[in-house]
Amino acid sequence: MVLFLTSLAIKLNLCFTSIPLSLTTIDLDGHLSFADNEFAAKDFGNQYSYSPLAVLHPKSVSDISTIIKHIWQMGPNSELKIAARGRGHSLHGQSQANRGIVISMESLGRQEMQFHIGNTSYVDVSGGALWINILHESLKYGLTPKSWTDYLHLSVGGTLSNAGISGQAFRHGPQINNVHQLEVVTGKGQVVNCSESQNTDLFHGVLGGLGQFGIITRARISLQPAPHMVKWIRVLYSDFSTFSKDQEYLISAENTFDYIEGLVIKNKKNLMSDWRSNFTPQDSVRSSQFISDGKLLFCLELAKNFNTEEIDLTNKEIQRLLSQLSYISFTLFTTEVSYVEFLDRVHSSELKLQSKGLWEVPHPWLTLFIPKSKINNFAEEAFGNLLKDTNNGPILVYPVNKSKWNNKTSLVLPDEDLIYLVAFLSHAVPSSNGSDSLDHILKRNKQILDFCKTAHLGVKQYLPRYNKQEDWMHHFGPKWEVFAKRKSIYDPLALLAPGQRIFRNVLISKGHSNE
Repeated sequence: MVLFLTSLAIKLNLCFTSIPLSLTTIDLDGHLSFADNEFAAKDFGNQYSYSPLAVLHPKSVSDISTIIKHIWQMGPNSELKIAARGRGHSLHGQSQANRGIVISMESLGRQEMQFHIGNTSYVDVSGGALWINILHESLKYGLTPKSWTDYLHLSVGGTLSNAGISGQAFRHGPQINNVHQLEVVTGKGQVVNCSESQNTDLFHGVLGGLGQFGIITRARISLQPAPHMVKWIRVLYSDFSTFSKDQEYLISAENTFDYIEGLVIKNKKNLMSDWRSNFTPQDSVRSSQFISDGKLLFCLELAKNFNTEEIDLTNKEIQRLLSQLSYISFTLFTTEVSYVEFLDRVHSSELKLQSKGLWEVPHPWLTLFIPKSKINNFAEEAFGNLLKDTNNGPILVYPVNKSKWNNKTSLVLPDEDLIYLVAFLSHAVPSSNGSDSLDHILKRNKQILDFCKTAHLGVKQYLPRYNKQEDWMHHFGPKWEVFAKRKSIYDPLALLAPGQRIFRNVLISKGHSNE
């Protein structure tokens, strides 16, 4: 017993001596926790785990500013890094800080939302606020944000640091295009308000900036009138070129659908039976006889927003649009759901996966932006040859018009006006050695990336992951010099977002890492 207590005392002593004394005496509205921080060493990707030295639970923006300023003043020799964590939905440890400080933005997310209703309606929200909560609060005023992600249980700061993309992006652009103003805490601890007309460089840099220039603590989100209901539609194609041609027609048409996405389906059993639980087939007999197993298919998923009194007009508009498409005629499935039910549809899938133990597993996702001119080449190799099945996660594919996107932000896109988003959203089964194993999926992802490189497709990764700075430089291309310069201005000690692995050490005056 004495030996055990002595050993425990030694471990505790080692633990506490590794914590700078100055951190334990900082005056905060919230608090720093130095124990029981296991949650901050995990993320949705479930492939990396880095334990922080401490977690900040802020009650105010000044808490975040104080901590960052304190570590900034400690200088480069402290080696402490800082990561903001919303819901921890990062894939490769980007929201983690190995022996550093993780800021739990959820604590800040409980701040009250402030609505402005008028010709230009918007809501001011915390960077830690969840999109699902913004939706529910906005609907009380008959309003809604314009652009979404497919999954709403994410923080505002998290999606705006990347882009925030879903099937509305062809019309409204990503979420980073629908922000009027930001409050940001820089890597020096400075609290800065920025917009298109104020501190513009920081505003553009932070949007899609992967957390490199500051932590988003507040955002002003654009709103529009909200519909009551959604007509939700699925149809199938057996030919990719026909499928993509119809998608491109729909995103360019006037009075089109409000949401346009696509899915790749391969070796999926009981596809029509699965749909029938929530959707109604137009041709029940023929669709029930359709055998999908073993075939490569493409699902066009559409949604049309409407209010109850507009149902007849909405149905006529849908029929007009569908009549222009070349899908397999008897694979038309429709349903009507509330606006909230449609937007929060992935959460229902989450609950099902949780019940099966398939949510907190590795998620080796791969998401790409592909130029329109190369999408058929990509589809033939990636979907036709490298992809064996889609039973362990959906694969999205849909076009967006780049003219709807602000090219001043840090987000990097291919050099064409029309681009496709392709997302391999796989989950791995930890105990498996087969096609659903982590090793197998990672190998497939590498094969896809290698093909893109050797075929010179001009692809850009979304939610990118690189280990070497030269790869990041290639990723950003002509934007790299501006990106590095912004880092040297707003976070010159490279304190922020270490999990991105872009700038690992202190910056030199020219704005480059001295690795």
